[in-house]
Amino acid sequence: MVTAQEETDTFAKAGASFEEMLCWLEGTESAALTHAELEDQVERRGSEVQRLMFQDHLDLRALREDRVRVVDAVGIVHASVEPAHGRQLSTVVGTVSVSRLAYRQLGPSNLHPAAGVLNLPVELHSHGLRRLAAIESTRGSFDDASAAIERSTGVAVAKRQVESLTAAAADVEDFYAQRAPEPDTSTDVVVISVDGKGIVMRPDALREATAKAASAATRRLETRLSKGEKRYRKRMAEVGAVYDLEPVARSAADVLASKHDDSASAPPAPKATGKWVTASVAEDAAEVVARVFDEAERRDPGHQRCWVALVDGNNHQIDRINAEAENRELTVTVLVDLIHVMEYIWSAAWCFFAQGDQAAEDWVRAKTLAVLEGNARDVAAGIRRRASTARLTKAKRKNADACATYLTNKAPYFDYPSALAAGWPIATGIIEGTCRYLVADRMDITGARWSVDGAEAVLKLRAIQANGDFNDYWCFHLDHERQRVHETRYAGGVIPLAA
Repeated sequence: MVTAQEETDTFAKAGASFEEMLCWLEGTESAALTHAELEDQVERRGSEVQRLMFQDHLDLRALREDRVRVVDAVGIVHASVEPAHGRQLSTVVGTVSVSRLAYRQLGPSNLHPAAGVLNLPVELHSHGLRRLAAIESTRGSFDDASAAIERSTGVAVAKRQVESLTAAAADVEDFYAQRAPEPDTSTDVVVISVDGKGIVMRPDALREATAKAASAATRRLETRLSKGEKRYRKRMAEVGAVYDLEPVARSAADVLASKHDDSASAPPAPKATGKWVTASVAEDAAEVVARVFDEAERRDPGHQRCWVALVDGNNHQIDRINAEAENRELTVTVLVDLIHVMEYIWSAAWCFFAQGDQAAEDWVRAKTLAVLEGNARDVAAGIRRRASTARLTKAKRKNADACATYLTNKAPYFDYPSALAAGWPIATGIIEGTCRYLVADRMDITGARWSVDGAEAVLKLRAIQANGDFNDYWCFHLDHERQRVHETRYAGGVIPLAA
């Protein structure tokens, strides 16, 4: 039984530290300081007061801990009890000691019910520090994250420790899987889009085919790549996005109007809302596409809305989208991004026009307008015919033929007239932007070389922050940490508590 005097004495250290701080603030030494010097002292002294308050509270809980009957997950009773089993915990206010009863039995590991109530992590660092590491490591390098944590808390966390703490991303997929479906009332279009972005990896983290190509590659020069040579050092991250869009009907001329004087009369392009993103460097395109479809189905569980998929023309991505739609008995209209189409047309233009010739711009606009009106195959035939009429050499007409082939092969995904009439998007700006800010802005930091696990964790954490779900996720993650680290060790998955 803990006496009232013992409970009062528990906070004596914190009280004495607080009184000392007040006396210092009332004294002549603090009165002579500038506000910046005073600010620094208050922060440092205040942090120590908080650490002592935290420590004293933990000491009080240790005094109050009563013995209980403890049975582990396999039914073994831990009847031997030893007090004052301590461990260190590094927190946002400094390092504290946690003392708790240890329930022992010959053979099995000790059990500490009080640790489960506190939801202590296995490692030294508290969940507060882990949260900071999860946030800061997605903003910049791990070195920068380590420095940011020390600046904000005064606690030194080494770079490798910060990197290991990104394991907090472990529950992201489960978090999204458990979210309830949305009410099936919206009439907006459901838009999905997928793309890929390469990440520079450590040699042992490359996919097998890339690693083989890297080992087989020969270099003509030591200090730089020659024309046609590749580094073979990247692994593709698959990126997906889902968003809602209120349809805005437009004409083909409206799409190109921004470049011409009649732009004022063009209706605004449809605006994306409720954007959700995901990315993975560990999973392949099929798994990421399936995850994207899961989110889209959460928004439209009854399959009542129009579904549109925007791609850049990658055949594997198109095949995966079509396969996923078929498996789920969904109708999904796949559209190839207009910007990629225009890049091909521009490439073909330089087969016929001199660089900088303004006539090329008019020619590209006319061909793009024809594609928007549903005449992609006619445009392809016209480009080939012009190259033949001009008697261009094989090398000179290479880009023209590539454009014509692209327009012919992708024609089934160029139903722009129907898309514009229905008010759907026809460009992949959302997914292109996602590849940039979700992947490139963090993963392409100069000198970065990633492991699969490290890259995957950072991508997941960046995605959940971009989706605005980090705070909800963190609560979910802590609940799962309690279950993994503590509850699974006890009979019935229940941590025994004193009555």
